[in-house]
Amino acid sequence: MAKLRGGLIQMALKADTAESPARIREAMLAAHRPLIEQAGERGVQVLCFQEVFTQPYFCPSQDVKWYAAAESIPGPTTEEMQAYAKKYGMVIVVPIYEADPVAGVYYNTAAVIDADGSYLGKYRKTHIPQVAGFWEKFFFKPGASDWPVFKTRYCKLGVYICYDRHFPEGWRALALNGAEYIVNPSATVAGLSEYLWKLEQPASAAANGCWIGAINRVGREKPWDIGEFYGQSYFVNPRGQIEAIASRDKDELLVHEMDMDMVAEIRNRWQFFRDRRSELYSRLTALD
Repeated sequence: MAKLRGGLIQMALKADTAESPARIREAMLAAHRPLIEQAGERGVQVLCFQEVFTQPYFCPSQDVKWYAAAESIPGPTTEEMQAYAKKYGMVIVVPIYEADPVAGVYYNTAAVIDADGSYLGKYRKTHIPQVAGFWEKFFFKPGASDWPVFKTRYCKLGVYICYDRHFPEGWRALALNGAEYIVNPSATVAGLSEYLWKLEQPASAAANGCWIGAINRVGREKPWDIGEFYGQSYFVNPRGQIEAIASRDKDELLVHEMDMDMVAEIRNRWQFFRDRRSELYSRLTALD
């Protein structure tokens, strides 16, 4: 059987939000480095961090201070991760706040680095919420990445970010583009959509015959304190079964070995892609 060893890192904020984004970035990177090293030593082949992993989830505010948290891709953080990827022969998905070359344009992005340290490309979050406590349109321009699937050394990898997970069309587009494993770095709190956390990704994995790695941060972030980031990062198989799950409240590297033969097995069994009626779906792209 073809095995893929995945790793997911969930983490609480390691600095006061009153500090500068540069100081917070360094504190978060310092906290991640030992777990990245541990992932490499444990033979992780594809590693992913939580949404905007070097910063707090700053979207409860509408403070222009946080524009300074954005950085270029490639840039300092992705370049550091390229060195780790090369050192350990490990694919790394790096979700950060991206500053576009056009001044004043920012994206919620994940860079993908292959196991030889080469930069493969990026996915920009497609669906941007604008609801109480999640004022993301103030900070992020919607991406239009055209559902890229990255042919890494170990698998065909897709990325979908946080709020994207509520939209089934993107999961399907990634799967149709060949994704076998899709990661969903997130920042989600109890009391809003926790009841969906163990429902949507398993349903999407089953509907598309793929593995999904779901990542959430942990703890509370002041001064906003919009709720508890409840962790519970997990791996779900193409049958929609959660096979491994992290704690609710601890910094953690979750490592799991995925049976990639299940992708073809489940797709052959259910034949959802064969039985699609795409010629009847024009209503799905209507604007009214």
